Amino acid sequence: MITIAKWSVEDYHKIVETGILSDRPVELLEGTIIEMSPEGPLHRKKCDSVADYLRETLKGYAKVYEAHPITLSTSEPEPDIAIVRLPVSFYDNHHPYPEDIYWLIEISDKTLSKDLQQKRLIYGNAGIREYWVIDVEKRELKVFTNLLNGDYQQEESYTTGTISTVAFPEIQLSVENII
Repeated sequence: MITIAKWSVEDYHKIVETGILSDRPVELLEGTIIEMSPEGPLHRKKCDSVADYLRETLKGYAKVYEAHPITLSTSEPEPDIAIVRLPVSFYDNHHPYPEDIYWLIEISDKTLSKDLQQKRLIYGNAGIREYWVIDVEKRELKVFTNLLNGDYQQEESYTTGTISTVAFPEIQLSVENII
């Protein structure tokens, strides 16, 4: 039997500080250091356009981060987009914690299974109230809400129209600008 050593978030931070991983795209998922999939042009373009749209729409309400770490109890993933509370000075000495996060977005052009399964469970167990997955191939937005005991109870799929978020029900977002 093979036993895999799990890393704590604190251990992972120490490893990152040494610079050993500086040339490798990795993230900590459930105590395991995982290499991230290379980002293709379509993924980058979609991430940029969605982040720009959200920055414009949520100005004064939230900060929109692209591909930056968030700190959870056993993971330090780098979601494609994180919408977090203001002011940004909260993050001078640490990455956003679950209580700082309004919702997370993963853009899936090659990682759909991982985003719908592993990442969904990690984010749900961390208490992230809302989680979106943009399926680039199908041009579809999957929205996970109604968190109960670490699992999302509701999944909705959108291809057109407008939606609002748990955090900002008064703001209408265009699905077409997201997918």
